[in-house]
Amino acid sequence: MRSAPADLPLRVVAVTYSPGAVLRGFVESVAAATTRPVEIVLADNGSTDGEPERAAAEYPNVRVLRTGGNIGYGAAANAGLSGLTSGYAIVANPDLHFEPGSIDELLEAAERWPRAATIGPAIKTPDGDLYPSARDLPRLSTGAGHALLGWAWPANPWTARYRREREAPRERPAGWLSGSCLLVNLEAFWSVGGFDPGYFMYFEDVDLAERLGRRGWLHVYVPSAVVVHEGGHATQRDPYRMRRVHHASALRYMSGQYPGRSNLPLRGALRAGLGARMLLSYVSGRVAAGARFQRRAADLDSLGAGEGRRATATGDTGPGER
Repeated sequence: MRSAPADLPLRVVAVTYSPGAVLRGFVESVAAATTRPVEIVLADNGSTDGEPERAAAEYPNVRVLRTGGNIGYGAAANAGLSGLTSGYAIVANPDLHFEPGSIDELLEAAERWPRAATIGPAIKTPDGDLYPSARDLPRLSTGAGHALLGWAWPANPWTARYRREREAPRERPAGWLSGSCLLVNLEAFWSVGGFDPGYFMYFEDVDLAERLGRRGWLHVYVPSAVVVHEGGHATQRDPYRMRRVHHASALRYMSGQYPGRSNLPLRGALRAGLGARMLLSYVSGRVAAGARFQRRAADLDSLGAGEGRRATATGDTGPGER
């Protein structure tokens, strides 16, 4: 599928919930990230700080879409994308800063990967870490090893296999990409109904990728496009609730991979294990923080011009990693 004509506005959807002053930086960074006209839709889940309204009043290409309450990330993103059935759109967190040209880099990658349902950039933290945003889909062995050992032994083999941090950054398919910033192929997105609104927050991106992958779509990591994600706003606002939500979403996803009566004991074990880890995260900030990132953003400097295009030339075009 080809991109929409360059003279049509590209929709950028951000889910807001009292985003604070970071929203201005997000909106201003979009202008330098693409040469295309852009419409920014703030799918607002009940903000009380007035920032979405201020942004809409100040910037003519910004509008607020009220979702009717705090309906969750995936459901709000679906609302923000409603009315679009073809072409591409961006879904991103409002505490994110696009580096110049990054959206155009993603759109160029979409031309190289016509079977890509989602395309994601390299994500840097303000501290200069490279967030592992292109991972394998979690399986029982890697998921258990990562959850149990990642916080104490970040370089353990299960976490390394799941997050693929031992690989140098390169353009490649992945099992799933972080929902904090995605270029979305709308035809693919709506073919599976978009994000599952049953996930309030966390794992909606994993679930989307898994459902799309079953239909033969790809998810492509494009580290030549770079964004900076501050992160942690929802967690800082209500950390204990967000830890409950994170573990509940993990249980929902993993249990869904093992349905049926024969897997009932396994689902019970998953519930017990994730419940125990959640309780431990309440008393240990180290457990709550999870595995430290193993790469620095400086590793992106090794990417040469045209690095992404070479990925397709070498035959790395198979289905997303599982």
